[in-house]
Amino acid sequence: MARVCQVTGKKPITGHKVSFSNKKAKRRFLPNLQTKRFFLVEEDRWVTIKLAADAIRTINKNGLYSVVKQLRAQGEKI
Repeated sequence: MARVCQVTGKKPITGHKVSFSNKKAKRRFLPNLQTKRFFLVEEDRWVTIKLAADAIRTINKNGLYSVVKQLRAQGEKI
């Protein structure tokens, strides 16, 4: 699936584009996704993950290995 964060599960949501005259038209709000490579020291290899910007902060806070363990427990292939 494209445009989905592997860590947080964020995906596009829909809403309205509102003009000055208050006419509403449908639009999509896309998450701020980044493709990042991290070096996983415990397995001595690089992993590539598609992340939202706040998921990068989660990895900095909790550590890469704990996040990868949670993803593998959910069935994600990394």
